[in-house]
Amino acid sequence: MEHPENDKQYKGLQVNSGVGSQPVVNPYRAAMRRKRVELSAGDYVEGILKGDVSILGRAVTLIESTNERHQAIAQEVIEKCLPYSGKSRRIGITGVPGAGKSTSIDVFGLHIVRQGHRLAVLAIDPSSERTKGSILGDKTRMEKLSQEKDAFIRPSPSAGSLGGVARKTRETIVLCEAAGYDRIIVETVGVGQSETAVHSMVDFFLLIQLAGTGDELQGIKRGIMEMADGIVINKCDGDNVERAKLAASQFRNALFLFPPSPSKWKPEVLTYSGYYEIGIDLVWDMIDRYFDFVIANGYFERKRNEQAKYWMMETINEQLRNHFYGIPEVRALLEQKELRVLNNEQSSFTAAKDVLDFYFKRLRGE
Repeated sequence: MEHPENDKQYKGLQVNSGVGSQPVVNPYRAAMRRKRVELSAGDYVEGILKGDVSILGRAVTLIESTNERHQAIAQEVIEKCLPYSGKSRRIGITGVPGAGKSTSIDVFGLHIVRQGHRLAVLAIDPSSERTKGSILGDKTRMEKLSQEKDAFIRPSPSAGSLGGVARKTRETIVLCEAAGYDRIIVETVGVGQSETAVHSMVDFFLLIQLAGTGDELQGIKRGIMEMADGIVINKCDGDNVERAKLAASQFRNALFLFPPSPSKWKPEVLTYSGYYEIGIDLVWDMIDRYFDFVIANGYFERKRNEQAKYWMMETINEQLRNHFYGIPEVRALLEQKELRVLNNEQSSFTAAKDVLDFYFKRLRGE
């Protein structure tokens, strides 16, 4: 394209044509841009059972996808992997933000791997309510563990689900177990409603706390204390040793006020330092004692059965909700009813009843 500035009427102006397209520096770029070969459900299952980390990661991505075709393949993969799952020990880890969950998992994970186990870490990263984006930076805080070949670390966005954990995390656990990981750690977003969801998919629930932050007991909800099978006070090092021991004593006294656990296990309170790797073996010895205790009294199997029923009901509820809101006529009627409610022309309850009546009549074909 000729530049008008080069016309003779403009004296002293000249625009050069510029540099033409240069050859690609990287000769492998064309090959890199080739689309990855799509795998069948059978390919995914075969790769997972062989312990192929790349295929396992791709299968987890399918589970997290909202694409209907991806979901269909993912469900088929999960069904075929189910017979090979259930043989791991699942540990949930929670604590207030800044308590050192990721750093602790890094050293806990090294301890587990050195014992000859294979570990999968499912780290839930909170998504922005505004942009829906997520940094997925937990893996960067697990520098040592991420280099271990027997460790699989998967940061996942909460993507608006309750506390960041729901059915997708539960399904990811199944795939990790089928891939041969016999220790599973699920890290929660932080103290909040997500703990209930995590508790419903793990065998042992560990609460990480800090000392020297004021009233230690004030910042913890009673429900989370009741769910915890073990409480550990992090950063028990340097000048903080005495404060950590005092906090541990306060938590032990507080636990006496709670009713006995259904497992009959009495939660223990320990101190440790994740940064300096002090007391890590004591924390894990406590977890091993818990598993020996609940397996012996039959609670371990009973809890797994209750969790399976819970997630069946949760899946039914989710599918019903998706079906309800997925019908265009229902969504259109909802918009009409919302306007009537906002204009005080109808109460919220009668509007909801009208929408549900329409939905049920449509199901019956009336």
